[in-house]
Amino acid sequence: MNADPAVQLRLLDLQAADTSLAQLAHRRRSLPELAAITEHRGRLTGLEGAVVDAQTTIADIELEQRRLENDVDTVRTRTGKDQARLQAGGLPPRELSGLEHEIATLARRQSTLEDELLEVMERGETAADELRVATAARDEVLDEMHALEARRDEAFGEIDAAVAGRTPEREAVAAALPADLLALYEKSRSQGGTGAALLRQRRCEGCRIEASGSELSALRKAEPDAVVRCENCRAILVRTAESGL
Repeated sequence: MNADPAVQLRLLDLQAADTSLAQLAHRRRSLPELAAITEHRGRLTGLEGAVVDAQTTIADIELEQRRLENDVDTVRTRTGKDQARLQAGGLPPRELSGLEHEIATLARRQSTLEDELLEVMERGETAADELRVATAARDEVLDEMHALEARRDEAFGEIDAAVAGRTPEREAVAAALPADLLALYEKSRSQGGTGAALLRQRRCEGCRIEASGSELSALRKAEPDAVVRCENCRAILVRTAESGL
């Protein structure tokens, strides 16, 4: 394939645009905020689980507390009725003895229930503290993640703007090139990542390897309009006065 040296030189402009676009794409994929957001999402999932667990524990404790409070009220009501009967007097000795025994039993039952209720209330306070800690930690991570997402979106905006500015330049250069030369450039870029590279002092600027032996001899013999490629990275070699041939 042959192409005017001036046309071949435009390949470097195309490569510069593609390199810039590739760098922008890499930057978009590798923003430090992306990894930080992923890490924060993992932490947030764990903390949200801790909040839900604490809320569930509190709900269970509140249910148990209401049950115990109802039991205490029932015992108190029953004790009050028994004491009223006792104070009213006029009971047969056997019934009086049974009533006194029941009042004593109810007193022990009430004491046990009140101890259980106190323990449940203490567990409720502990669970409430755990919920406050988990909620505060979750909210802090959530605020940090929102800040990271804002920085990510700002960086995405800058990158997208740069891509939007660079893409028309790339398209204009590509449109001005002969179709066969552009096709070879795209093939070279797909093979080694570099479509075209300057040959400077016998060194390919794409792979940084110096031509020698038969490759160097072939480059020296090639006509100025011949399209030549690097034997190592397969990039189109653009020859200029700097090529050192």
